[in-house]
Amino acid sequence: MGAAVGGESEYNSDINVTPMVDVMLVLLIIFMIVTPLLQQGVSVNLPRDMVSPDEDGDIAKDTSVVIAIPDNSNFYIGTEQFPLDALGEVIKRRMEGKTPEKRIVYIKSGVDVEYGRVVQAIETIRRQDIDKIGLVADKKKGAGSGEPK
Repeated sequence: MGAAVGGESEYNSDINVTPMVDVMLVLLIIFMIVTPLLQQGVSVNLPRDMVSPDEDGDIAKDTSVVIAIPDNSNFYIGTEQFPLDALGEVIKRRMEGKTPEKRIVYIKSGVDVEYGRVVQAIETIRRQDIDKIGLVADKKKGAGSGEPK
């Protein structure tokens, strides 16, 4: 009378890892796809700095204006490309309503970009009544970590 129907009457205490592996693989694929999309703006080969100053946290914010100059002919704000003569109007529009201490424009220039192109961008920014301009450089590897340079 006490016979179990449909299998064993004992509990199975083995861990089934197959569902966990499936979930982990799905998460891995999602992170592999999303991570490159998190990069802001255009990739620029930045020059290395000699002395590592304190990093300005405002550079990574969505509300900051970062001009990327990857080569001598292209100017980007975020991922949008603009000619040099239209750059001033775009900067002026993006700076509307900001307090004077928040009116700062950052420039990321590639290593191979001519100095004159960076100066032209700075002149365009200054014509929009913006006095604070930040030049972005890569930190040296090992700077501040005690590693030999």
